[in-house]
Amino acid sequence: MQNQSMHFKQRAAAAAADRALQAKLGTAKALFVTGRRRAVADLDLEATRTASQAIRDTCVADLDLWLERFETEATRRGAQVLWARDGAEICRLVIDIARRHGVKKAIKSKSMLSEEADLNAALEAAGVQPVETDLGEYILQINGNERPSHIIAPAIHKTKEEVAELFERVHRKPRKTDIGQMTREAREELRAHFLSAEMGISGGNFLVAETGSLALVTNEGNGRMVTTLPRVHVVITGVEKVIPTLEDLATLMRILPRSATGQTISNYFSVLTGVKRPGDTDGPEHLYFILVDNGRIDLLGGDFQPMLRCIRCAACMNHCPVYQTIGGHAYGWVYPGPMGSVLTPLYVGIENAIDLPQAATLCNQCGAVCPVKIPLPELMRKLREQEVERGLRPWGERAALALWGWLARRPRLYALAAKLGARTLKWQAGGEDRIRVLGLAPSWTAGRDFPAPEGRTFRELYAERKSR
Repeated sequence: MQNQSMHFKQRAAAAAADRALQAKLGTAKALFVTGRRRAVADLDLEATRTASQAIRDTCVADLDLWLERFETEATRRGAQVLWARDGAEICRLVIDIARRHGVKKAIKSKSMLSEEADLNAALEAAGVQPVETDLGEYILQINGNERPSHIIAPAIHKTKEEVAELFERVHRKPRKTDIGQMTREAREELRAHFLSAEMGISGGNFLVAETGSLALVTNEGNGRMVTTLPRVHVVITGVEKVIPTLEDLATLMRILPRSATGQTISNYFSVLTGVKRPGDTDGPEHLYFILVDNGRIDLLGGDFQPMLRCIRCAACMNHCPVYQTIGGHAYGWVYPGPMGSVLTPLYVGIENAIDLPQAATLCNQCGAVCPVKIPLPELMRKLREQEVERGLRPWGERAALALWGWLARRPRLYALAAKLGARTLKWQAGGEDRIRVLGLAPSWTAGRDFPAPEGRTFRELYAERKSR
């Protein structure tokens, strides 16, 4: 998938001015934020977050050992474990598997890594028909392979009426406006694909090292169809998804659905181990795990290693005031929200996503709700530092920061500059409580007003209070 993160400012401005999108995002915010708050009420939240962080840190600290253990156990149960350096290698491996087994159609459960690799386009070019079976992903696919705007709810930016019109046009059936009827229509369209596909492709929420198992969490049941009906099942997942034991899985499953969708448990929770055995009624005859690096290994041992804890729950974006305002497409790649503001620069190069580390207020809502305690604001700050050090930020911004730093090391000059600044801004406000156009930085007020100071600095107010 082509990275469009360099166009973040233009996309964000357009999204912020889109009233229809704002209404949809407002509905989503209420759904996810309220749902999570209700779902964690019966949980010792901080203890569970601490335990989940410890599990993920244990894996990352000895990632090579846990991956070797997983490979041994998965192979012992009939699976084949393959390794991919990047998206191009993912596509090559999947196409090789498809050709080996004579595959003409592949049904897919949700996989963010297949989005990273732009796998659908590669399959089509190789003569294999990819069919998305997650309802949101299916809607986007039949709408011209549109990109997801959310990692849990890919079509969250669409209204019921837009989907009804799309179904009428693509399915060539009378328009339905009832959600139950619309989902039934989608199931009817997908059923033939479930029964005729030779290959199923899924992602993976976790890989359990002690049993060589895949843990898969869905709400629609399509994941089970994709992983059990076709004779070939291909799992594409990041190397960081491995965890040590089934007991660890139980702990993480207490926090994942609560953080993602506000559920105490997802509708479907599958632990899939090995290939179909004699006497089994379903399951794949051939099982492949493609374990992917694509920039993840480079994070080991560095400042950004905590991102490898991420369990892709989307809680950070659900609570982010920036994402709640502009949605996912503005971020320009696979991962939106605070996680995308960190992951995208790390995976595609910070020079190709220079605005994303700035796409946050650093309010720490994301850090406060992250189930594995990733310090997202701190990581965005580190990326901002790198941008300044490498000269990637505009010269005026770098000059202003340098001037501020110079003044901050000289308290008397800083106090004088603060006093002059406060007086100047008060004068510019002209007696009003807000500044409509901010002098030397008009872009700050292009979409909002700047609160006018009352004219006195904190030092002056504090000295006055202390003298009473």
